[in-house]
Amino acid sequence: MSRSAYYERPEPESDSDWHSQSLADVYENLESSEAGLPADEARERLEREGPNEIEAEEGISPLQIFVDQFKPALIWVLIVAAAVMAVVGHTIDAAVIAGVVVFITVFGFLQDYRAEQSIQALKEMSTTYALVRRGGEKTEVDARNVVPGDVIFVESGDIVPADARIIEESNLSVDEAALTGESVGVSKEAGVVDEDTSLAERDNLLFKDTVVERGSGMAVVVETGPESEIGQIATALEEAEERDTPFQAEMDRLGKLIALGVVGIVSIIAITELVIGDTPPLQVFLTAVGIAVSAVPEGLPAVVTLSLALGARRMAEKNALVRRLPIVEALGSVDVVCTDKTGTLTEEEMTVQRIVANRETYEVTGTGYDTDGEFLQDDDPVETDRVAEVLRCGMLCNNVDVGTRERDEDDVEASDDAENGDGERTYLGDPTEIALFVAAQKAGFDHRTLDEEYPRLGEVDFTSARKRMTTVHETPDGETVAYMKGAPETVLERCDRELVDGEIVNLTDERREELEAENEAFAEDALRVMGFAYRPDVPDSQATEPDEDLEQEMVFLGLQGMLDPPRPEVPDALAGCLDAGIDVVMITGDNAVTARAVGEEVGLRSTTVITGPELEEMSDEELRAVVDDVDIFARTSPDHKTRILQTLQRKGHTVAMTGDGVNDAPAVKNADVGVAMGIRGTDVTEQASDIVLLDDNFATIRDAVRGGRRIFDNVRKFVNYLLSGNGGEVTMIFTGTLAGLGLVITPIQVLWINVVTDGIPALTMGVDPAADDVMERDPRPPDEGVITDRIVTSIVGIAIFMTICLLPLFTLNFYGELVPGYDVLGAIVGWSPGYDVGRELAQTMVFTGFVVFEIVRIQAIRYRYGLGLFSNNWLVLAVAVAVTLQLLVLYTSTGQLLFDVEPLALVHWAQIGIAAVVFALLMAAFVKVQDRYFERY
Repeated sequence: MSRSAYYERPEPESDSDWHSQSLADVYENLESSEAGLPADEARERLEREGPNEIEAEEGISPLQIFVDQFKPALIWVLIVAAAVMAVVGHTIDAAVIAGVVVFITVFGFLQDYRAEQSIQALKEMSTTYALVRRGGEKTEVDARNVVPGDVIFVESGDIVPADARIIEESNLSVDEAALTGESVGVSKEAGVVDEDTSLAERDNLLFKDTVVERGSGMAVVVETGPESEIGQIATALEEAEERDTPFQAEMDRLGKLIALGVVGIVSIIAITELVIGDTPPLQVFLTAVGIAVSAVPEGLPAVVTLSLALGARRMAEKNALVRRLPIVEALGSVDVVCTDKTGTLTEEEMTVQRIVANRETYEVTGTGYDTDGEFLQDDDPVETDRVAEVLRCGMLCNNVDVGTRERDEDDVEASDDAENGDGERTYLGDPTEIALFVAAQKAGFDHRTLDEEYPRLGEVDFTSARKRMTTVHETPDGETVAYMKGAPETVLERCDRELVDGEIVNLTDERREELEAENEAFAEDALRVMGFAYRPDVPDSQATEPDEDLEQEMVFLGLQGMLDPPRPEVPDALAGCLDAGIDVVMITGDNAVTARAVGEEVGLRSTTVITGPELEEMSDEELRAVVDDVDIFARTSPDHKTRILQTLQRKGHTVAMTGDGVNDAPAVKNADVGVAMGIRGTDVTEQASDIVLLDDNFATIRDAVRGGRRIFDNVRKFVNYLLSGNGGEVTMIFTGTLAGLGLVITPIQVLWINVVTDGIPALTMGVDPAADDVMERDPRPPDEGVITDRIVTSIVGIAIFMTICLLPLFTLNFYGELVPGYDVLGAIVGWSPGYDVGRELAQTMVFTGFVVFEIVRIQAIRYRYGLGLFSNNWLVLAVAVAVTLQLLVLYTSTGQLLFDVEPLALVHWAQIGIAAVVFALLMAAFVKVQDRYFERY
């Protein structure tokens, strides 16, 4: 019987104890050894356990995307309207409505499909391989084929293929930000830790999908795929349900209200006509259909979809990829942004900012990995020889690798030369060591030259327990020297002398106290501090195989304090959010001191800090009481992030949550607007998000919020525009019907107005510029929809004004055609010598009058947002196109035949012009009244 027949994988637990078991117990439980698994055993385990991969949320199929286009109620209102038209023989009307439905669904499908394809493109990565020992020999396998019990090997730059218990390591440091949120690399070492040790402090474990920053190690795999720590978080995402945005819900509600309204109005008119009138039933039905068509804003779904799509495209141009179109609008109501610190508010590039050397303090300019910078004392430049020794130590006692990234794959060959101009310099290693490396380059040190002049002979590795590292070098004079760097307190305790202006002097107790005070002052400014020392007289016995005995009688060189600096654009972006009534909350895995200092530098409203341990001791009620007053949460875990989000949401806030690691995915998915990082983000988090920031920059969030508010303003404008116009059509037809005038405008004419002369200008309103005060208003309340009380009164008021101004045009021309010299007074007294004589001209007047009124109406709406007539060239063009199309209908034989119109004479245009002026004056007076009772927008 094969060995695998006896193997039974230990039952997975939510908090497994692999870290607290002895290595022998780990081997026994996994039925493995340091020699790894036999190849056939590994294959059998792979078949039984399944591949070592996390099944991320599958992309939406094209068929499902297409089916989703038919969910809005308004689409079904249009489909029913087209069917009714076809049944009664109005094939042209039916064809036009059907064309509108096809356009809406096809365009929506294409937009959603492109967005889904963009997300899938982000996920495309080359296959990851793992180096494992099987049957006692090292072999490279697809990382998906790694199984529990495999012995793996990792080194600098590798992605850890699975959760694994460390067997042995050398100077091993791992970036676990994707899992724990901790921005500083974690030193790893073999051994056993307590069972209740937190995930972030289990330094004897490697975790799947984390990245090795430096060193190397060997480990035995304990968990793979969905049973890994990252896999368990990804699985938990399935519990979070997809929710419609408030905008989606409102548009669906609006569609249902329109459908109910259409049925109600049609029923009332039909009953009225049949009961009190003598109109034939077919005519009643056609009138009802005409009103139904006029009530349905056929262009609304298309305009909304196009507006959101255009907004999404503009956001993509500014590095914000929108995964779901409706979320674009939801950004406009966000009133809290919960953001990461590292890489979002900061550069994610540690930078040396302050140096203590020769008993003086110096400032260092420049940010990130830019090697341009100066060394200043009291704002005056100083010679670099004042800091040369401490910088030389920082570069030599350092394991950073330097290379280049190709600038143009077609034209530039890969090069190892970082300074030859053929590529962009790149650094591989611990961020702290990179900062020391770059600081030395600012002083003119070249790492290749320095390595040649001071070849390394040996090294005493850095560990989390030792908190220091020492390297041994041969000097140009042939002597042997040791350089040390580490935590200031550990370096100082190994020093008995200090280098001051080229002289070695005793390190007194008073001087130690001064250095300790300097260290504390650096820390209070959120600087991560490293101490530096050297030993000039290295014994020959320690030259090539050094150990800890070498690290004594050292000469202290100085301190270097470094900080991950804020992105330069962040303070202005954050101030813009605060001005817009949006609170910004920083949630980070870093310590409270660093978090507070960054918060102060970027301009957070409050620098009150609550740490993860403090949060755990607070009840839900206590957190709810203080959450609005706290802008910094430090040393947090994934559970803390979700708890903070839920507390804010329960208090009525609309929350945007950023995240990059898998640990952030649950909070990102449950946020009102989930924002993933595109550069350092994981696939799982991107799948859980609504928006992906392609540059990981907080300023992009600010721009996205601004874009969301602009889009919402534009949506509200054209919803107001379309519904008030449709309301006017309904009221006009309803009034004409009750007055015994029959159809004052035909269904096909109404459809033309709704789809073409309304739809084209409304569409271009989607690219209207933002109002000047768009980022000065408070966020829109979550329960405030697109349609406000002011818009409702506008719809009613405009409908009445249109009827008041257009009904006389109909009667004047209807009866005027019949009897020369007949005036409006004759119509008022009720004399009507005929029914259909003159109707075609009268309907043409109303038809054209609506087109002109809508053009007047569109600018009246935009004026309230501070937008002039020519602030949107596309709108000017759209109005010109609409007018041109209307003229083609009036003055071409095809147009006259299709729409049953007569060409208008100059006297008719004069009548329409007078009516339009009266309409504009009525609207202006009405807006003044509205301003007294409603908000501006």
